[in-house]
Amino acid sequence: MPCPCSSGAARKPCEPEGLTVLKAQKSNTFFGGAAILAISIAIVKVIGALYKIPLGRILGDVGFGHFNNAYAIYNLLLMVSTAGLPVAMSKTISEANALNRRNQVDRVFRVCLVTFVILGTISSLVMFLFAQDLANLQGDSLAAPAVRVMALSCFFVCAMSAYRGYAQGHSDMVPTAVSQVLEALTKLLVGLALAWYILYLGFGSEYSAAGAIGGVTVSGLVSLVYLMILHHRRGRRRSLAPTDDKPDRAGRILKTLLAIAIPITLSSSVVPITTYLDTVQVQNLLQSALGYTEELAVSLYGCYQKAVTIYNLPAAFMVSLTACIVPAVSAALTQKDTLGAGKIAESALRVGALLALPAGVGLAVLSAPIIQMLYPETNQEVASHCLFVLGIASIFVCMMLLCNAILQANGRAGLPIWFIAIGSAVKLLVNFMLVQIPAVGIKGAPMGTLVCFVLVAVLELIAIKRVTPHPPRYLRVFVKPTIAAVLMGAAAWAAYGLLSTHLSNALAVVGAIVIACLVYAVLVLALRIVSREDLSLMPKGDKIAKLLRIR
Repeated sequence: MPCPCSSGAARKPCEPEGLTVLKAQKSNTFFGGAAILAISIAIVKVIGALYKIPLGRILGDVGFGHFNNAYAIYNLLLMVSTAGLPVAMSKTISEANALNRRNQVDRVFRVCLVTFVILGTISSLVMFLFAQDLANLQGDSLAAPAVRVMALSCFFVCAMSAYRGYAQGHSDMVPTAVSQVLEALTKLLVGLALAWYILYLGFGSEYSAAGAIGGVTVSGLVSLVYLMILHHRRGRRRSLAPTDDKPDRAGRILKTLLAIAIPITLSSSVVPITTYLDTVQVQNLLQSALGYTEELAVSLYGCYQKAVTIYNLPAAFMVSLTACIVPAVSAALTQKDTLGAGKIAESALRVGALLALPAGVGLAVLSAPIIQMLYPETNQEVASHCLFVLGIASIFVCMMLLCNAILQANGRAGLPIWFIAIGSAVKLLVNFMLVQIPAVGIKGAPMGTLVCFVLVAVLELIAIKRVTPHPPRYLRVFVKPTIAAVLMGAAAWAAYGLLSTHLSNALAVVGAIVIACLVYAVLVLALRIVSREDLSLMPKGDKIAKLLRIR
């Protein structure tokens, strides 16, 4: 391909071709459909954390355990019901749209809507009718009320998936994004209010957990109503001329959809299945191997889940970056620019490390103060230890997400599925070995998570090295950010130690974080860790580079 700087009077140093492609694609990444979804997902995750942190304080350890046990069942059934079909639906509708087959589009939507309603009804009935059996299986018999309340959510979310898939098939990501944020906000407001009010009335933690779950159910209904109204209004506004295409039979459409959806569902179900098995395994081991009462086991599991809520935050900020990687690398590879694709992948990993390492190190170093600040009434020793381990694990989760995107862009989407399955199996094995040791107990669960994601991240980094023509240089990617993150962690630890002698814990934590951020920023600039090419992967990256005078 001719170099863009080869013509014109004013010449600038030639950029790698892949990065030129990346800049040309920006409107189609962050400011396009992928960006809208990525940003909405990040917002939803932050709102989710804001929901679960105060919820954990309202419910207490036992109630939070009930809540998460019900949620694990819900996530499993929902993933099986909806993981692949919305993708298959949007793909099928998009193809029919490209051929101007509007009758085909309408029939695909009707077939999907009926299918989703059936799946949602089955999932809801399973959760409602077998709520007690499912709760007993997890070693938490008192979670049954929360499971029953959540049953209707499966129906609402399944129905929502049909409308979201239809909009995405028309390359319209706004309905999905808005409905996700609306759902998260409703869950936040209604769930917290119900949980607090039920406790205020004097009911037990299991009913307060059910109230919190009620917020999830209401949020599903609100989001579904919004999507239905929007779909109806846009349908009337569109008023396209009818076409004479003959749509496929419903049976053939369903067969096509399932052929696409089943592999996606199988791959997407690995994580929720593992999460569900984790809840079953850990709580039952605490009771059967260590002789804990059900209430104590659920309480300890609730402590662990409070640490998990905080640990999930760093990964939320990887979503926008991963949404940028796939189209950028794919565009470079389409133009046979394997060197440019390799440079983009390397920059993405370095930017990811630049964000993930300080977040993970910070969570680990300040684990005890953070738990004390956010959850003062929880079991401090257990929760802080869990957050310490999970803080380190969060680094590898972020790296895994970036590696997934790089492998996907290089046409190797099947590899992460196998790696995650292997990591999940190892996690359950580590859980089994550690949790039943009296001196370890619930602390073995985060260790299983750490081992799982270290293994998955390492396997994916090795795979990238072997399957990409110009693999990233890992020493250049990780060494300097690691040095900066370790020094930042030391600064955070020292700052908290000094500030906590004069200030409250909360102020000392905030002060330590501010000082750590300043130290890290200085180290990043002093060590010249980030380049202009790296920042070009981020929104407004060119302006940031110009402001900081980064070349």
